[in-house]
Amino acid sequence: MTLRSLFTSAALVAFCLTGAAVPGVCIEAAQAQDAPFAVAAARDTAPDFVGINNWFNSKPLNIADLRGKVVLVDFWTYGCVNCVNTLPRVTELYAKYKDRGLVVVGIHTPEFPFEHSAANVQAALKRHGITYPVGQDNASQTWNAYRNRYWPAQYIVDQNGKIVFQHDGEGQYEQIDRTIARLLNGNS
Repeated sequence: MTLRSLFTSAALVAFCLTGAAVPGVCIEAAQAQDAPFAVAAARDTAPDFVGINNWFNSKPLNIADLRGKVVLVDFWTYGCVNCVNTLPRVTELYAKYKDRGLVVVGIHTPEFPFEHSAANVQAALKRHGITYPVGQDNASQTWNAYRNRYWPAQYIVDQNGKIVFQHDGEGQYEQIDRTIARLLNGNS
């Protein structure tokens, strides 16, 4: 090992140990640094659904038409095991709250080429019993508008169109449920 490579290795280790994130090198440190869920700091206005190739279970939707409703935007893809693990919880939330004003919008953003197929997405919806609206975001335009980075990811949008909660990955199901219930009960 040369002195230069030894120094570079030591610098990377120090970088990771101090909590700094180097993508692809210290992913565990980067993930540990992120909170398991985050409430949007500035209550950002939710971006619109853009670049959607197909809408399933719905006519085309836009965020402005959903004002007055609580909206759960769920980024997923059918080839992701973590996404598949969250789908029963998302469908349960939809069944539990749809009559009280919750709108769930799945945004299927493919990771792999075979996930671009509308027929494959349709088959996945049937397989998982998904009846809520799903937009097929093959070019990742809605993904990018939300500045999303992970599958799965959930965004809760309040009745005024503001993002009030965001979570990446599996889990936090009770927190998501409580946030939706609180909003539906008129407590923001």
